[in-house]
Order: sequence, then structure tokens, then C-alpha cells
Amino acid sequence: MKICVSAPGSCGELIQGTLDGQNFLVSCPINMYSNVIVTMSQVNNNSFSLEPKAELALYNTLKYLKVSDFHYSLSLYSQLPKGKGMASSSADISAICQAVAIATGKILTPNEIAKIAAQIEPTDGIFYKDLVLFDHINGMKLATLGSCPPISILIFDLGGEINTLEFNSRNDLRLLNQSKEFEIKQALKMIKKGIHEGNSSLIGQGATLSAKANQKILYKPYLQEFIEINAKYDGIGVNIAHSGTILGMMFDQVRQGKMKACLAFIKQAFPSVHFIKQVQIISGGVVVKSYGPR
Repeated sequence: MKICVSAPGSCGELIQGTLDGQNFLVSCPINMYSNVIVTMSQVNNNSFSLEPKAELALYNTLKYLKVSDFHYSLSLYSQLPKGKGMASSSADISAICQAVAIATGKILTPNEIAKIAAQIEPTDGIFYKDLVLFDHINGMKLATLGSCPPISILIFDLGGEINTLEFNSRNDLRLLNQSKEFEIKQALKMIKKGIHEGNSSLIGQGATLSAKANQKILYKPYLQEFIEINAKYDGIGVNIAHSGTILGMMFDQVRQGKMKACLAFIKQAFPSVHFIKQVQIISGGVVVKSYGPR
């Protein structure tokens, strides 16, 4: 038997912060993936060539399912760079959780994946099929927001690497989040309305407001310049990884005529900024790509 499971990464978040002290984010799932392949093995495996978080996801899933025998080998292939805020660990972990579950004859719900993932580290909600309001610290869905209208994004890396666990352990994080709750509340209203009405411009405006509010927590160089350039080239807004190093230039996918010109300008004007890829926002969710004979 061979199982292939994929989970999407994220271009940072559309919004992240707190409301009345409640941690939350709305992920920005994209068409870049972590893929897990599971094949039948002749022996009960107790050793896997995985990174620590991925291996912990495997063993925690087996423990959650109360399974002791696992006669499979497992390989992980990811398109997502680490430490940038692209939900690389969340994608790895959620794909492994579901692949292990299917191999043992089970299927995990997104809520179950969230529970397992949050025991390892704060997690994005990329394993839900719609955009959700998600408590990334406790692994809990707060609300389903719906599907995102077609949006294309140019992803740029501003440099460096952020450790998710260390970032979320900052002593000043609670007070800093509290200080930007007014802006976050306004941004969330825009994003919710944009999703409900299928209005990509409102989503972009909300994402931009959240990005600007986050400057006091994790400063992004060139953010204001990128916001102005995005507007000049008829973009709809800028989003960021609130605990990472990437920035996304958002464009309505139906009206993206100036996107290539925008990319060319940024490459020339900001040679130190690394362009990663052009992507699309997708619905999210863990997908079983194949399931059958080896």
C-alpha cells in the first residue's frame, strides 16, 4: 500500500493578534505543499529519518490513535522554506498526522489534527478546508470564515529566520498584542466582510492594516515602501508573516495585469530582497493524493 498526503503552506497570515486577550490568526493558505509518502514495510519501524517536529507528529499521532505497531516507512518532501513564516512545520505535521492515521485505517478531522499539532508548537490552521479564525496557541478553531476570492501573491523574503517557539515565548508579546487590538479589530472586520462578499480588495486592506500594526512586534524593513508600490501597480494590499520574515504583494487574480511589472520593479529597486514565488491563495485542507497498492 502507498499513501501520499499533501498539506499546503501559507504566505504568512492575513491577520494575527489578539481580541480581548484571545490569540487568533487567519492563515493565508497557498499552492505550495508538504508531501508525505507512506509505504508498507516488512518490519515494525521504530526509527525514521525525520526532523524532530515531524517525528514527534508521527509518534503523537500513533499515541492519540492508541496504535503500537506501525509497519510502514515514511518520507517527507516539502516545497516550503523553513523559518520564514510559510507554515512549513504546520504543513509537515498535519500531512504526517493524516498519513499515519490513514495507514492505520483511520481519518483525522481537522480539529483532531489541530489538537495534535498544538502539542508540538503553535500552529497555523492550514489543514481546514476554508479560511478559519484560529487560536494558534491552543490549536482551536474559533470560527469558519468561508472561501477566499481569487487572489495572487508575489512572495518576498526580507531576510533572516524566526523560531516559532521562541517568538511566541516572548515576555512582551501579550502587552504588545494588547496595544494593537483596536487596529486588529478593524482589520478583522474588513477581512470578514471581504470573504463574505467575495471582495478581494477588502481582504487586502485588512491584511495591510494587520501588517502595519505588527511593526511594533516584529519590524519589517521596506513595509511602507512595498505598500506604496503595491498600490502604484494596482495591487489590493500587502500581507506578512507576523512571526516570520516574508511579505506578500497581493493582487486580484482577475485583474493582475501589472503584477509582472511590479515584480520587475521590485527586483531592480530592492536587490537584497529575495523573490520566492508567485502563488495563489487556496481553500486549504489536507488532501490524500493517492491511496492504493504499492
